[in-house]
Amino acid sequence: MKTPRLVQRQIHLDFHTSPHIPGIGADFDARDFARTMKAAHVQSVTVFAKCHHGHLYFATRHPARHPGLAPKLDLTASQVRALHREGIRAPIYISVLFDEFAAARHPEWVARTPEGGVVGSGPLQAGWRVMDMASPYQDYLAEQVQEVLTRFSPVDGIFFDICFDVESCGASAMEAMMRKGLDPERGEDRKASAGDLSQSYMARFSRMVRETSPDATVYFNSRPLSGLARDLSHMTHVEIEALPTGGWGYMYFPKNVRFARTFAAPCMGMTARFHKSWADFGGLKPAAALLYEVSQMLAHCAACSIGDQLPPRGRLDPAAYQLISGVYAHAEACEPWTDASKPVTQIGLFMAGAGEDRYQEEPGGTNDGAVRMLTQLKHQFDLIAPTSALRGYELLILPDSIRVDAALAGRLSRYLAGGGSLLLSGASGLDERLSPVLKQQGIAVEGMSPFQTTYVRFGSEIAEGVPVTDHVMYERGIRMRPGAGGARVLAKVVEPYFDRDWRHFSSHCQTPPKPSASGWAAAVRKGRVITIAYPVFKAYGTHANLPCRSLVENCIRLLMPKRLVQVDAPSNAEVTVTRQRGRRARTIVHILYFPAERRTATLDIAEDIVPLHAVHVALREEKNPRRVYCAPSLTPVPFSTEGGCVRMVVPVVEGHQMVVLE
Repeated sequence: MKTPRLVQRQIHLDFHTSPHIPGIGADFDARDFARTMKAAHVQSVTVFAKCHHGHLYFATRHPARHPGLAPKLDLTASQVRALHREGIRAPIYISVLFDEFAAARHPEWVARTPEGGVVGSGPLQAGWRVMDMASPYQDYLAEQVQEVLTRFSPVDGIFFDICFDVESCGASAMEAMMRKGLDPERGEDRKASAGDLSQSYMARFSRMVRETSPDATVYFNSRPLSGLARDLSHMTHVEIEALPTGGWGYMYFPKNVRFARTFAAPCMGMTARFHKSWADFGGLKPAAALLYEVSQMLAHCAACSIGDQLPPRGRLDPAAYQLISGVYAHAEACEPWTDASKPVTQIGLFMAGAGEDRYQEEPGGTNDGAVRMLTQLKHQFDLIAPTSALRGYELLILPDSIRVDAALAGRLSRYLAGGGSLLLSGASGLDERLSPVLKQQGIAVEGMSPFQTTYVRFGSEIAEGVPVTDHVMYERGIRMRPGAGGARVLAKVVEPYFDRDWRHFSSHCQTPPKPSASGWAAAVRKGRVITIAYPVFKAYGTHANLPCRSLVENCIRLLMPKRLVQVDAPSNAEVTVTRQRGRRARTIVHILYFPAERRTATLDIAEDIVPLHAVHVALREEKNPRRVYCAPSLTPVPFSTEGGCVRMVVPVVEGHQMVVLE
């Protein structure tokens, strides 16, 4: 599809409104609506044609038109016209798999579990039933989509929401599976059918948009981002929905944008102004939190989207737009240095398989631990797949569980022959029998450790910054030794006297270590390949034990001694390096420091901006810069150069600071 250039500042304006609420849009003032958006530095607003309740908000004879909407009010059209008068884009929202109006009138269109129950919320729950796209519902929806495309032609864009794969045992889905020779009793067949059905309807709807509005943006939301290689044929760009307080957490966006940006499609981040999640009416997050979330998007070369929900009577919440205005004023001021910028990276981090088919991957696993660790260490990296391009990365990391088939083994061997380096951990690079696939690893493996908890004794080569003791490793590792051909041990495994169980235990936690190291290696190096015996990234994501991070950092230092950037800042400060090419060629270092605090069992809140003073930065640059300054303030920064490294001291970082080298 045609690749658009996304505007930088968007509002995603939800309007999921119950049919039991009267006076829909009764207080809507088109001029006030658009001018509020303009004053808040907004460039695009996603407005609603159809919501999760299944109701329509434009002039239509369709019975699904919201019953509380005044007869002469075309709310969608009024919003689009008003926004266009102010030069603001107005892509249109359509709910796909959630449609309570259709579900109530056609229960046979609702997806069914293998046991016959509905997929989604039950009859006594406040929530959504999930529609079956193999049923006539797909044609019902297509008629609504076509009416929107005809009435608003050409549309600025269509945002299709709730588009995940649905395994259904409804009558229509069962018939479709059997026509394809699939067995509905087999879970893998139901999954395959659901995936094919999603691809089919996305192709259908994106084609409908292109035929009427060839320049429009098209996005299908709620898809697992790991499937982008397949899904992007139907979409113009990627929008990463990530409300940190709504269940996504503060690592979800930076984790997934590092993967999405490796594709040839623009990326947009999406957070919201709510204290918690969508439609948290009366909930406003602190200004520092929203600034943090938008600054993360800017630092990762993504456009910005802030979610809101229009109250039923149609008047925007002034406090919400006062909050948004301050944050988007900062984004607009940053735009000369963020526009058309691209990330600069050294490391390719393979995405672990956990969560491949999930829209919201649970925190605490390998991917979360690896991204959190490398972010805290200030490394510049992308998240990649086995099919991703490997050229350009100085180091590849295969965390914990990356299976290496013959094709990937060949690619990795060629990568190593070209001068690259590899860091593997846990079972990565091992086959089903736990035998090394890559002979370059230089290890011999003798199965999994019989001990759940063991200890690591660091060798001198990787002991920098590590207290001299045996450090606990909470996750079970493999038993490995160095093989022939120059492989050597970097760290040793110290085993406990026994595993803790009902038969024998000692004190309150794991059994203490024996005084002598075992004959097993915790880390082995052969040439430009290092293997760590433990799933160290999952261990860090689950337990946050700092020796795990030290182990990885010191191994990276051996494999990649010349890191791109070093910043003397707290571990929870985030650093990214971006670059603008062409006439405005320059390098930008983004430093973010928004210390968030866990204030409930599940909620991290950033309320205060705590300044950092005299922050030392060292950046590898091929050419010496003419000048260095802070942006957008244009404050000059003294610097020195030596051996391809630019050293500077940033006077102060208050939340988000860009340091520009020209």
